[in-house]
Amino acid sequence: MAAEIDVEVVFGTAEQQRLVSLRLQSGATVADAIEKSGLAREFAGHDLSALSVGVWGQMAARDAVLSAGDRVEIYRPLQMDPREARRRLAALGQTMRKSDED
Repeated sequence: MAAEIDVEVVFGTAEQQRLVSLRLQSGATVADAIEKSGLAREFAGHDLSALSVGVWGQMAARDAVLSAGDRVEIYRPLQMDPREARRRLAALGQTMRKSDED
């Protein structure tokens, strides 16, 4: 019997974030993990196949082989460059913090 590995797949929108823990066969790829996660069905309004992916914050190909403990991340496109967002807030005298009470 082939060895198994435990991995996580994460995706989120502004309204909802989801982390799915999976057990896959050793040799499984990023694409295998995304498919088995069921996130494409859960987030049917988003074409996950067209989005960039990574493993632990590093861009990765969908055919990259996973290791035990990896976290597959599905990235949505940015609505605005974070540097531009900070510049606009600074011009208004604000910061990216939610509030001073945090």
